[in-house]
Amino acid sequence: MKKIRNAVLAAAMLAAGASAASAAEYEFKLHHFLGEKAPAHSQMLLPWAKQVEENSGGKVAIEIYPAMTLGGRPPELISQVRDGVVDLVWTVNGYTPGLFPRSEVFELPGIHTNDPAATNKALKDLYESDLKDDYQGVEVMFLHVHAGQAIHMRDTEVHSPADLAGKKIRIPTRTGAWVIEALGAIPVGMPVPELPPALQKGVIDGAFIPWEIIPPLKIQEQTEFQIEGVDKERFGTTVFQVSMNKERWDALPEDIQKAFRDASGDEWIQKVGEIWAGADDFGIGLAVKSGNTHVTLTEEETEAFRKALAPVTDRWVEEVSSKGIDGAALVEKAKAAAASHASN
Repeated sequence: MKKIRNAVLAAAMLAAGASAASAAEYEFKLHHFLGEKAPAHSQMLLPWAKQVEENSGGKVAIEIYPAMTLGGRPPELISQVRDGVVDLVWTVNGYTPGLFPRSEVFELPGIHTNDPAATNKALKDLYESDLKDDYQGVEVMFLHVHAGQAIHMRDTEVHSPADLAGKKIRIPTRTGAWVIEALGAIPVGMPVPELPPALQKGVIDGAFIPWEIIPPLKIQEQTEFQIEGVDKERFGTTVFQVSMNKERWDALPEDIQKAFRDASGDEWIQKVGEIWAGADDFGIGLAVKSGNTHVTLTEEETEAFRKALAPVTDRWVEEVSSKGIDGAALVEKAKAAAASHASN
């Protein structure tokens, strides 16, 4: 009888939860590509959604669907939200190469070095004036970066660009591909969920990713070396977006729009940077504890990478200039904005 009572109680609680969710006037589906254990889901998306719900006084309910559970592959997320298949997405801009050309400036080596909060604020500073045209069909809730691209290798210790010559390296974006090419390696594009089997099978020799992805994908079991520049300097980063279908956004009343905006303001942008920096520290700690070698390049070694990567910015400027974008001016604006927010 006790088991029956517990089962009835559990069913009642589930029914009550379902009733509470259905009581919301505005329900949203948020789709993304990583699992529930990833910091992006547990530490960023969940708290953000709860804050929006709280701001709305219970009028909003956001259901999050991780790991592409609504179908499709990660590169399809932006079309899913633009087409109204889902209401909200968290996705990597670079999964659809060339679709967000202006925002790519923040992925270039030398723009972002090791301070995600500063780069997040710089993205926000330039959004209305310089980046907004990238985001047709969506309303951006917030943009952010991760702690920055570092090098993960299966069995090669890297101290110079020459150590990467001919190696096959997974890249997340086309700017990442340009970085890898500038270092003499071979870029291999794939969404990050496909990375573990590619490393295990030796399809690739390494990956261009931050430390934070180590725990959820168990990268420490598939690599031996993690490499970054002096003082945690990274070789560019990746821009992410949390965006809503534009028509859905435009149909919302002002108080509901305000609930989303208030949850996505300056304090949140700072917090997102701290979340990703903290997750990055945890990831490299786990790798070292597992027996991996964490290589921090010397100033001289890092400078060799900087020199090798200098042409990447020129390549990007030439590429976007063909689309009528003043790339050179945007580089200077991005550098200045990131520097203005850098931690002392």
